[in-house]
Amino acid sequence: MAAYLIVDIQVTDPAVFDEYKRRVPATIAAHGGRYLTRGGPTEVLEGSWRPRRTVILEFPSMANLKEWWDSREYQELCDIRKRSADSNIVAVDGS
Repeated sequence: MAAYLIVDIQVTDPAVFDEYKRRVPATIAAHGGRYLTRGGPTEVLEGSWRPRRTVILEFPSMANLKEWWDSREYQELCDIRKRSADSNIVAVDGS
């Protein structure tokens, strides 16, 4: 069953974040993940959530998603993301 990573992100240091953007796709693909959206325009239809930049990833399973999240390769990049952006991130099981 697919699993999804939903990210609401605001880049605070674009120069540093560019390194993250350049390196992260290979780590996602290595765990069977793929981008569904990378920050296109959003429209709030109901409620008070005001997303800044929304990224959605799909993985074959929650196990694949967590293997990627916990991987040494991603954790190195995670530090770069934390230095260059403010993020809210949730994982959702597709069941």
